[in-house]
Amino acid sequence: MSAKTLLATKKAELTALRTEIATLRATVKAERIATKEARAAAKATKAAARAEKKAARIAKMEAKLLALKSAPVGTAARKAARKPSKVKVMKA
Repeated sequence: MSAKTLLATKKAELTALRTEIATLRATVKAERIATKEARAAAKATKAAARAEKKAARIAKMEAKLLALKSAPVGTAARKAARKPSKVKVMKA
């Protein structure tokens, strides 16, 4: 092999390697973008679930507060829950 043909083959190998590197860089970039989008989507779903739990908790506490405000509590509740006594008729 002469020096010129050796040089030409090495240049061809070098260009092939450069194109391979370019394609690999492009795939790595695409994978990085995909993982970033997946992470953002997971973060959004977590935030939505957190907000949903918070809303449910707030609704439960508001219902409890409303129940406490509307119904008697403590001794008044016990007195209200008592059964009325039987009517006693007294003869005159």
